[in-house]
Amino acid sequence: MRRIHKWADAYHRLLEGKENDAWEPAALEDLALAAYLTGRDLESFQVLERAHHAYLNSGKPLKAARCAFWLGLILMTDGERARSGGWMARGERVLDENGQDAPERGLFLIPRALGALYSGHGAEARQLFEQAASIGERFADTDVIALGSLGLGQTLVEQGEIPAGVKLIDETMLTMEDERIFPIVKGIVYCAAIETCRKIWDLRRAREWTTALNGWCNAHPDMVPFRGQCLVRRAEIIQLYGELPKALEETTHACQLLIRPPGEPAAGEAYYRKAELQRILGHFEEAEASYGEAAKWKRSPQPGLSLLRLAQGQRAAAETSIRNILHETSDVKKRAELLPAAVTIFLARGHTEEAAEAFEALRLIAEKFDVPYLNAMSAHCHGSILLAEENFLEALHHLQIALELWSSLDLPYESARTLELKGLAYRQMNDEDNANAALLAAQWCFEQLAAKSDLQRVRQLSNKKNHNPNHGLTLRELQVLRHVASGKSNKAIAEELFISERTVDRHVSNIFNKLGVASRVEATSFAIRNNMLNSAR
Repeated sequence: MRRIHKWADAYHRLLEGKENDAWEPAALEDLALAAYLTGRDLESFQVLERAHHAYLNSGKPLKAARCAFWLGLILMTDGERARSGGWMARGERVLDENGQDAPERGLFLIPRALGALYSGHGAEARQLFEQAASIGERFADTDVIALGSLGLGQTLVEQGEIPAGVKLIDETMLTMEDERIFPIVKGIVYCAAIETCRKIWDLRRAREWTTALNGWCNAHPDMVPFRGQCLVRRAEIIQLYGELPKALEETTHACQLLIRPPGEPAAGEAYYRKAELQRILGHFEEAEASYGEAAKWKRSPQPGLSLLRLAQGQRAAAETSIRNILHETSDVKKRAELLPAAVTIFLARGHTEEAAEAFEALRLIAEKFDVPYLNAMSAHCHGSILLAEENFLEALHHLQIALELWSSLDLPYESARTLELKGLAYRQMNDEDNANAALLAAQWCFEQLAAKSDLQRVRQLSNKKNHNPNHGLTLRELQVLRHVASGKSNKAIAEELFISERTVDRHVSNIFNKLGVASRVEATSFAIRNNMLNSAR
């Protein structure tokens, strides 16, 4: 039964073969599997329960216990923990009454290990997964080996032993070609591997295993894709690699599946991912509605909702929200998702020092995990802050590092965002040729992605000519000049613009050099004669 590729055909053949009451337990088990893999969950549970009792009645307690395990595991993944616990307890009781040493004992260690892992008892989880994998090896049971090794790899990752954990997950994934592995186990392993890789921002592996999962699903065209977080993560990986319309289609499908009664918690993540896609595609109203649905399913709409507010021009609201959510969030991995948005929003509000603080927190996280994605995001944020501080050469250096990392990861949207910043840096240095090249490259990327709001913004930048009536002064220098002309001290200007007094000192020095003046009075006189003060507002 495990070699079947057309599960719908198998399901109908099984139904037509015999009357249900005459079926052997193995046939009932096959029908339950075919029903489950074709989306007939309720029927699958009912038939698998019959198989459990039929195995008991025919004197095959180990088979009966295994059916109880699959019932419990399926119910656990569907969020029905009470019923799941009941079936797990029944299966263990059958094993205890039988008293036989068997691979099924390894299976029943898995939910106990998962419970320990999810409740923060990593050492206990590690011991239980190791024990399960050992039992699987002793009996050459591929299902027990796969689940035990997968769980152990996940536990090692959670405990910070990332290279060792990832290596073990890789080894587990290599066994997925084995036809002896139960299809449900394959689905669980694929989804868990993708989820774990995404948690540690190992996008190369996440993409590789997503491709493998897609290949497996395509080889079983009648099989309903696996539920839960797996659908959402698969859509997210598709999004990251630039197929936004396809990713939106996947997330819409995920939302439809996950809200079916009784509903699954992963629906919140599905709606959040859908909202992110709608925001990038420029469908702001639809995005706001999807962020609201995500919140209903107890998934925070941040940082996406703050970025939406920024795109809508509601900068103060964006800043308030991102500041609050950062204050409330202590989990390192969640903060790593929030901090890049915080840098962008704080810079948009002119709060360079706060942006620098957010970047420093992100840098430390990137240093800890040392994966290309976080290193690229850290370099991008560093470059954006240096650009705001008008340290253009250093900004270009860090932006180029980010761009090379994005390119190595094949992430087009992030590459386009970094190219845009490079274009702005070149333009501030009066290097219009390089500015146009970078901005046109960013524009082309956004066009290919159909990223509407980003495309509109970069088109406007690309269409601007390098007419500089401000004698080489940047916008920030013009703002400082206006305050100098009003008689404010450097300290007062720093407080007004939310920057350091040292930064103001550097701006004033740059202004004197560019205008060829030696004092604040001369700078003010020059500005008035050349009508420069209004342009600084």
